[in-house]
Amino acid sequence: MRKLLTLFVMFLTLAGCSAGDWRTASREPAGIAPSPATTSESVIQIYGAPAWGWRGWFAIHTWISVKATNAASYTVYEVIGWRQRRGLPVVRIEQDLPDRYWFGERPRLLREFRGAGVDKLIVEVDKAARSYPWPDTYKAFPGPNSNTFTAWISRQVPELGLELPFTAIGSGYVDTAAR
Repeated sequence: MRKLLTLFVMFLTLAGCSAGDWRTASREPAGIAPSPATTSESVIQIYGAPAWGWRGWFAIHTWISVKATNAASYTVYEVIGWRQRRGLPVVRIEQDLPDRYWFGERPRLLREFRGAGVDKLIVEVDKAARSYPWPDTYKAFPGPNSNTFTAWISRQVPELGLELPFTAIGSGYVDTAAR
C-alpha cells in the first residue's frame, strides 16, 4: 500500500507539473482588465487561476485588483506563500498588472464592479486587506492562504457578494478560525 501511494504521488508530481519552470512561466497580462489609460471609471476585479503544477488540478489562487476613478494604475491585493520563507509579510499590496497570468495559468474573472459607488468599495477592500489577521502566516492547507485572504476581504465587505468556488481551498479557514 505504501509503495502504491508513493507511485501515485510521483505520478501526480510528474504528470501534473508544467513542462516549464515557474521562474520562466508567463506573468504577462491576460487582457481582461480595462486599461487605466482609456478607462476613467473605478474598477474592482476578483480573479482566480489554477495553482502552480499539480495543485492546479484541484486548487486555485485568488486575488483582488482595484483601480479608483481616474487612477493611472491598479493596486493588487493578494497573499503569496513564498514570501514567508523570505521573511516578508505574505500579504502583498502593490501597484501591479491586475490580470497577470498566475505562473503560466490564465486567470478567470470571478467578480467585477465598475463605476458609481465602486470607489467606496475600494476603500473598504483596502481597509479589510490591511486588517487581515494572518499577515505573516501561510499554510497551503487548511489555511491561512491566498484564498483565506480573499474570503476575509469578502466577509469584511459583504457588498462584494463574493462566493468563492469550491476549488478556492483555504477559503473556509476564515470560518473555522473564528470558532
